Formats: sequence, structure tokens, C-alpha cells
Amino acid sequence: MKEIKKALTFEDILLIPAYSEVLPKEVNLKTNLTKHITLNSPFVSAAMDTVTEHRTAISIARMGGIGIIHKNMDTSAQINEVKKVKKSESGVINDPIYIQADRTLADAKLITDNYKISGVPVVDKDGKLIGILTNRDTRFESDLSKQVGEVMTKAPLITAKENTSLEVAKDIMHSHKIEKLPIVNENNILKGLITIKDIQKRIEYPNSNKDDFGRLRVGAAIGVFQVERARALAEAGVDVIVLDSAHGHSLNVLKTIELIKKQLSVELIVGNVVTKEATRDLINAGADGIKVGIGPGSICTTRIIAGVGMPQISAIMDCASEAKKHNIPIIADGGIKYSGDVAKAIALGASCVMIGSLLAGCEEAPGDIVIYQGRQYKSYRGMGSIGAMTSGSSDRYFQEGVAKEKLVPEGIEGRVPYRGKIADIIFQLEGGLRSSMGYLGSKDIPSLWNKVEFVQITSAGLRESHVHDVDITKEAPNYHG
Repeated sequence: MKEIKKALTFEDILLIPAYSEVLPKEVNLKTNLTKHITLNSPFVSAAMDTVTEHRTAISIARMGGIGIIHKNMDTSAQINEVKKVKKSESGVINDPIYIQADRTLADAKLITDNYKISGVPVVDKDGKLIGILTNRDTRFESDLSKQVGEVMTKAPLITAKENTSLEVAKDIMHSHKIEKLPIVNENNILKGLITIKDIQKRIEYPNSNKDDFGRLRVGAAIGVFQVERARALAEAGVDVIVLDSAHGHSLNVLKTIELIKKQLSVELIVGNVVTKEATRDLINAGADGIKVGIGPGSICTTRIIAGVGMPQISAIMDCASEAKKHNIPIIADGGIKYSGDVAKAIALGASCVMIGSLLAGCEEAPGDIVIYQGRQYKSYRGMGSIGAMTSGSSDRYFQEGVAKEKLVPEGIEGRVPYRGKIADIIFQLEGGLRSSMGYLGSKDIPSLWNKVEFVQITSAGLRESHVHDVDITKEAPNYHG
């Protein structure tokens, strides 16, 4: 009979403090998501249909992390979510949305409502800038059948040439009291757009996670053999594809990695796995990042239904030991309840953490706020729940095409307390991580990996760690009993 190994999770351990010259405010949280994509903050929102659509992805990217748009929608809808993130802000919008003068105000309203923008440049059939349509032009217009050309602010307009810096653009907009500055070439062809809102957002969110064009970064999930979906997402500008499977160490996942890497030039994260052997096989197949975790999530029942999984701390350590040989980051996916869990996951080898339940209760997450017994909640369900699988995630659990009444779920549907804005949650999680790194004397994440020590604790040690022998009269924003 084989030896039964011991495995540990977050509540089984504590990190040992060390001599430190590092203050929490001095800590650098920059880390890698994949081989070539970095994050300014090590937080990733889960590819779940009650967690991440464009609002969540925008908010977490502004805080320095990244959101992964779930795949429980058709390809065109998922692409639209990605585009909403990419269009939400930019240093210079290099492919601005535009409209032609013979279109109606109703057409313009569809565009502005869909992309949450306040105006669009107007071009002729050759792409030359001939006007701009803003809220100021349409505010008192009730006849939406009018053509854009009748209402727009016409040329000559205040414009700037290509390669104009944001500082110069800001001065131009300030001096002319305008909020949008079209960028044109020597032939007056529209080439870009700078908005005052984007400049203000750069000041408001200095840590935001952006691509080389100044757009917020975003990822999107796909299933096995969804190569054409991956291609369409890549063409839409997605920064990273997440090949999402409950069991990443499987033949079809490996085949899909090879197909995608052979056909597309896109960063690819693959999961989920919990062993060094699985990590090695996915990396050898071409994965640029590894997602770790089977069964640690609050709404996941895989470990109970299938009897399969690995406590998350041991899974992280096992996978990280292999991934670091190849310089490939791992993402710890699931089981995070407190900022201390984030610190433990990263200290023991993860480059970043994927979060579901803590963000599902936020204002930006999909779904409405509901009132139950006088308190506010939002719905939260596992992608292995009956509801999620019938909406499109059954392939993640190898049950694609199975009738609803024959599905074997590996997750539940529930509700979580309403938690307010994502920015506030990330602020507290970051604060806890910074505090931990201060205790450990680590100025950045790589130095944390190299020096951390930890102890296994007993149930008595866990009780001692939590609040005890007192009634909480005022809840803290980062702790719940």
C-alpha cells in the first residue's frame, strides 16, 4: 500500500517573521502573470459568470491587476466584453470609434451607449475628419432620425498631429477648453483620439495595468478545442487567453495548447492542476502560465463529490517547485478568504492569486443586489454548479452535451454579502500583503520567495490566531469571524 502523504492549506500554517528594514509602504508588488505579461498588483479576478465581466475587469485593471472574462456567453458577446475593457481608457486611442455624417443620431446613441462614451469623431468615406459629435451637440435633440452631419460640431476642429505627447495634448485641451482631441495625419485622416477623461484616469489610477498602447489589460477564458474562439479574442485585442478546465492535466487540454501555440501568437495560461508532473507537462506543451487549484473554492464541491484534489498550500508549493525551473509563473486559484491567505500563497511560490468569492459581492460584479433578512447580498455560483453548466461551462467538467437532468454538479449556487467597490477590497488585500512583506523583510515578491519560512500550526493555534474571547462590536473591513 502506498504511503499517505500529508498536505496543508492556508489555515494549517503561519509565516515566520524575520529581521526587516522594509516598511509596508516601500514594498513593490509588481509580478508576472505569464512569461511576458506583468501585473502591478498580484490580483486576478476569476473567470466566473458571477464575478468577471467588463465592469469587474476594468476596476481590477485600474488597481494594477487583471480580470478574466468568463466564457458562459457566445464568442461575439465575450469579444464585446473584451472590447469594452480595451476601449474604456487609453493614453492615445489608436483605433477610435467613429461614425459617418449620413448616419442617424439613433445610430450614434447606440454606439455611445454600448461603449459608455460621450462622443465620437465624424469622418467621410475616405476617413478624413469632418466633425465631432458630443453630448453638447445632442443634449437638446429629441429627433433621433436626424443625420449626424446636421448636428455635429463641424470642421475646422482643434486637432493634434501624430506622436503628440499626453502633456502637450493636455495643454491644448486646457487652452481651448475641449475634452476630446482628435489625432490626424498630414492629410487630415483620423488616426487617434485623446480624451481628458483618460488623462484624468492616469492621475487617479497611477498603478493601473496597461498594455503598450495605454489600454487596460484584460484576459478571457476558453474551453478545450476552442481555437477559433481564441483566435477571435486575440484579434479583438485580448492580452491573455486562459484555457480553463477542471482537470488541466488531460489529453485534450494538452492538444489544445499545442493547437493554439502553433496557430496563434498569444499568451496562454492553462489550468487547473495541483502536481509538479502536471505543471511540467503543461509547460512543455507551451503554457505561459499555470493555474493551480482543484477544489479550494468556497463554492466548489469537487473534493467531496469526486474525492479528488489537493489542499491549496501543498498544491502551490508542488507546482511552483517545477514552474520555477522553467521561469513560468503560477496563479493560485481559489481558497482566499483573508489577505493573510494571499501572503501565504505568494510567499510559498505563487506569482499572483485568482479571487472569486471576495469579488462576487462587489458592486461591479455581474448580477443585482438582493435583500435577504435585511442585509444586502449578491449571487455567487461555482462554474461546476447546475446553473453555470447549463449556461455553458459543462465542458469544463467534461460533461458537454449532457442533458440538464443528467449533469453531475461539482459546485453550488449561493449568495455572498454585498461588499461595495472592488477598489476597496483590493486596497485591503494589498495592505495585508504589504504588511506581511514588512514583517518578513521582503521588499518585493522575488525576495519573498527566497527567504520565507513557515510553521505548521494546530487547531489550537488557529483558534488563537483568530479573534477570541471578545464580542466584536464594530466589524473591520478586512476581517469577518
